[in-house]
Amino acid sequence: MKLSFKLALGSMLVWSMMFLSSCKKKGKEPLKEKTEVAYNTLEVQALCNSNWFPHSKTPAPQEGKGSPFDTISTTNAIFHQWSWQKFLWVTKPQYQIEKLFLKIEGKNIPLYVDETLPLFLNPKKMLQVDSHMGSITPVPGASVVLEDTAQAGSSGILRTNPAYNNDNNKEETVFYSIHVSPILKNAAEKFKDSILNGSLAKSNLSSFPVGSLELKVSWTSIDAIPENKRDNYFTTVGAVDDGKGNLINKEVALLGMHVVGVVENHPEFIWATFENYDLAPSYNWKENQAVSSSDKLLFAKGSTTGINGIYWDTIKQQASTLYKVYDIFKYGVPRDSTGGFMKTSQEEPVNFENIVNINNCVKNSLDDVWRNYFYNGSIWVDTDGLSSKQQAELLVKLKGSVGSAVPGSVARGSLNCANVTMETYTQTFESSLKDVNVNTLANCFSCHNAESYTNDYSPTYMSHLFDAFIKSAEGKTFDEIEMLKAKQEVQEFMENRLK
Repeated sequence: MKLSFKLALGSMLVWSMMFLSSCKKKGKEPLKEKTEVAYNTLEVQALCNSNWFPHSKTPAPQEGKGSPFDTISTTNAIFHQWSWQKFLWVTKPQYQIEKLFLKIEGKNIPLYVDETLPLFLNPKKMLQVDSHMGSITPVPGASVVLEDTAQAGSSGILRTNPAYNNDNNKEETVFYSIHVSPILKNAAEKFKDSILNGSLAKSNLSSFPVGSLELKVSWTSIDAIPENKRDNYFTTVGAVDDGKGNLINKEVALLGMHVVGVVENHPEFIWATFENYDLAPSYNWKENQAVSSSDKLLFAKGSTTGINGIYWDTIKQQASTLYKVYDIFKYGVPRDSTGGFMKTSQEEPVNFENIVNINNCVKNSLDDVWRNYFYNGSIWVDTDGLSSKQQAELLVKLKGSVGSAVPGSVARGSLNCANVTMETYTQTFESSLKDVNVNTLANCFSCHNAESYTNDYSPTYMSHLFDAFIKSAEGKTFDEIEMLKAKQEVQEFMENRLK
């Protein structure tokens, strides 16, 4: 997963020591020594908390001092709890667009009706930006502006399965929006100013503060979805690029979301991802196929074997096999050819079962449209017992290997974490599924690490948005920055292939 990963390759390619029923701790407790038994023990009680519901009242998760992360002994469960609670918080309905009126013959005529929107579309809470953290100009009557189509990886453009909506019988393009918290934006401005005036070196140990948040969201036209399934998607009015450079307002459906945030002791961010249930199946490694008995938004009914459904053909400029997109691993948890869990740096089945637990718990507790979305896993780094300086030094030291999944590495969680709508064609760097193993797994950290596009080092460069923001402030053009991205990503591609 990545918040901006346009890979330009041309023709190359618990029962825990303490049950944490929410991301909240009542008071500060003495720090406990980390034990692998505590971290890896399966949580058997429901992982979601009753105070998350109703959804309209979901509180923000505790993530700073005094939170479950303020310890030298974390558990696997708290990262999943933060991920789901943060998603519920950013999607909770609480913002209402005011009616716009047109005065005709002395009467106020509403141009459109009020719409209750989730928190992340409230410009006072979250800011929509482009992939270089530049401001997006709002469009009257639209709650989100959709021009970006280049986030599915390998320069590929993702399009929907036309058979999913027989009435339409036409594929639709998937678009993307990016949103950041004011905390992150303000910190980015300060880091930028300090780098430009020379008071902060380009290579440094600075990190974004707790509460920094980035979201990437995938959308498509409501026309791609049959009428009897539209209630299963969150929809709103988006200003959509019509392919001719014009923005037109139309109803769009939300498909997936990356939720990426900084919590106490985790300057690398937690990288969590969510998808609608009806997008695509997961690959069955034991049976060596992906299969669905019905049409899904990105997968035509039937089956497919091998990588072609998620492999972008740079010559034909389309997927090698059309409308056969799938999640390479369910919940991003790697499997082998026997269907068993791959031996990695993250012990299974604890991590996998905790994801199943919290997904079921939340789904059974929701009564709105968001119950049709599921958590597809998250990834983070084991920083237990390290000081803030040591955490930053670790990220800088590891550079591109921070996402390594081999036993003994520091990556934790879903070690092939990806979103079927945003890493569609980069869920693996391999050209064949038979080459996918513990040494070649791909995840958010495969591209997001402490190295900048110009070979400077800092935890702040874990954010591609910030890296591009700095380059823009230094006077580089949009195209020049994209070329720097492509150069680094080609290098990372080769490094991952040669692991």
